[in-house]
Amino acid sequence: MPKSGKLLSSVAIMTLATATATTVNAQDTSAKVFNRIASFPVNTNIPESMEQTSESSAEIIDVTADGMTLVYSDSPLGGIGMVDIADPKAPKPAGFIATDGEPTSVAIQGANALVAVNTSESYTQPGGKLLSIVLADQSVAQSCDLGGQPDSVAISPDGSLIAVAIENERDEDLNDGVIPQLPAGYVLTYKLNNGAIDCDSKVMADMTGLADIAPTDPEPEFVTINDANEVAVTLQENNHVVVFNGTTGDIISHFSAGTVDLENVDTNEEGALTFDDTLEGVRREPDAMKWLDNNRLVMANEGDYEGGSRGFTIMSKTGEVLFESGLALEYEIAMAGHYPEKRSGNKGAEPEGLEVGTFDGQQYIFILSERGSVIGTYKDMGEGNDPEFTQLLPSALAPEGAVAIENRNLLAIANEADLIEDGGVRSHVTLYEYADGEASYPMIISSMDENGRPIGWGALSGLTADPEQAGILYAVNDSFYAMQPTVFTIDANQKPAKITKATRVTRGGSNAQMLDLEGITPDGEGGFWLASEGRTERMIPHGLYRINADGEIEEQVAFPAELLAVEKRFGSEGITKIGDTLWIAIQREWNDDKAGFVKLVAYNTADKTWGAVSYPLDEKGAGWVGLSEITAYGDQVFIVERDNQIGEAAKIKKLYAVSVDQLKPGKLGEELPVVEKTLVHDFLPDLKSTGGYVVDKIEGFTIDKAGNAFAVTDNDGIDDSNGETLFLNIGPLAVSTN
Repeated sequence: MPKSGKLLSSVAIMTLATATATTVNAQDTSAKVFNRIASFPVNTNIPESMEQTSESSAEIIDVTADGMTLVYSDSPLGGIGMVDIADPKAPKPAGFIATDGEPTSVAIQGANALVAVNTSESYTQPGGKLLSIVLADQSVAQSCDLGGQPDSVAISPDGSLIAVAIENERDEDLNDGVIPQLPAGYVLTYKLNNGAIDCDSKVMADMTGLADIAPTDPEPEFVTINDANEVAVTLQENNHVVVFNGTTGDIISHFSAGTVDLENVDTNEEGALTFDDTLEGVRREPDAMKWLDNNRLVMANEGDYEGGSRGFTIMSKTGEVLFESGLALEYEIAMAGHYPEKRSGNKGAEPEGLEVGTFDGQQYIFILSERGSVIGTYKDMGEGNDPEFTQLLPSALAPEGAVAIENRNLLAIANEADLIEDGGVRSHVTLYEYADGEASYPMIISSMDENGRPIGWGALSGLTADPEQAGILYAVNDSFYAMQPTVFTIDANQKPAKITKATRVTRGGSNAQMLDLEGITPDGEGGFWLASEGRTERMIPHGLYRINADGEIEEQVAFPAELLAVEKRFGSEGITKIGDTLWIAIQREWNDDKAGFVKLVAYNTADKTWGAVSYPLDEKGAGWVGLSEITAYGDQVFIVERDNQIGEAAKIKKLYAVSVDQLKPGKLGEELPVVEKTLVHDFLPDLKSTGGYVVDKIEGFTIDKAGNAFAVTDNDGIDDSNGETLFLNIGPLAVSTN
């Protein structure tokens, strides 16, 4: 039975260090960098009077002048939430204020929160209000009727004006969402004084008749104000930008956001990462926009119903394109394993939000990838120079808003997605610190292929080590990429570890189908044995596959009838080879297993016989507990055991060992011998050390030629996931080889 309470005597962990990384671009490790230091779940701000399972979402975010309190808009909960960041590494809930309507944006001045609230009765009868809320006592100091549905707000640098974009958004279900759909939007400005709004000072800037696309129906999206109190606004659906005098409302300039041609882009959602198509004349359709100085504007080209050029652009306030990122950011995202394949046919990584902030005298641009759940960080090198990519920052799911807290060397990101209805991750506020050191993420990246395209990857589900070369590892992807099963070669001697090669698993020269690869082990002949998890209702068989060094399947072995008679969906999750025998870890109980016990299945490649032993699982709490990996090294077999919980609910992410002398397979269909396991390592501290929430799936584990142990998480191909892949270097293990 389990010996979970003590460490394995023959396996003493000599060192334990989570693998850290520089960035995708090499950096001076003596320079300051941004690193994530905390993740705050915003559901902890839900008032006791509300259902604690209510949807809650941090969308737009700002900070008080002292940098100690974050305030975010929470549209589904109908108010603004506050976070105490006096200790930014341990943020605390600081309360929630209802706004009697749907807040769309928030900005802070003095002791007040300026909140735009949507009170529309319908798309054709829009309404809204601008509130000034005293944070200390939650009282409403002013309420200005906006006459329409608001989107974003912005306060001028001198604090004298606030601008409100009145979007009067379209009904996406009407006429396929094509505009025009009246009433038209506009932009309002009000005089502001230490948080007090002068509602009678309202100035309206008319946006009609300017854009080439639906000029009668402008839909202002995002506003930003420069030092000269000039307001710039994106008309996203109209693919247009307008600059006007914030005091008078007079138009200064306006221009089309233009189009971009994209070459070597992934446009198909076919379960493969290809980056081999071309798109021409893609409208930028920018969402967020910020002034870089009094002449330059940077815009995130999210797109809407007709466009989305997948990058960001710097333009002058008269419409001259000064810089276009094209696919550069999307490629960085792909090489970090964050490319959202299921958005390929739409807007790809989908840059939506952005922030501009100055740290140590250097202005930075932060581009938020909504679907990739990462932040692209760039140094603004000034007019006439291209911005310089420096880092990708991990975030929680779907970053929406950002605020640079320059006086404290902090950056805060509001992550809007709350998957409570699906039992998934909650919405978070993520905090980063700008400090000396090296970037801790990404931990694993890929390189470009021979055609200048990124080696796309994700959903790493099995890991093994090269038998001869220390630090050289191999991983497989699972059925998220059903049309592109792949063995990835990883050089873990680098930091970050680098995927240097992608070998497609083929059958008859074409990418093999009907596979769900979950395990990999060397076959001793230069190729590999792969374990595929079956799912009969989808016609995916449970089976083992031997491939050569080029990835071609040379042998396939179906599970025997005795196993298939008791099968369940959750099958092979790892494979390892001891002598002539392959050992396969079955994830969860099948129909003939006792509750709390799973099989380690044996297949003898020499005499073609099958057998199994029974493995005792930890006692489960919420959800289920199962196996994710099996690795033989020395006289032990190492097994990853985990629950399927995330965040604070995660309890079991462990590495156990079973001595090889216990692996004496019994006959299938009969009472199986039960092995004893011993705890080697708890992964929870590693998963918590990253500043993010605990991710679900440690799917791969191996020990290399030099005795160094590695583990990797599965990011589910960025499907309802924040896309993080944690590549953990646990270090050398002193392992008995008797």
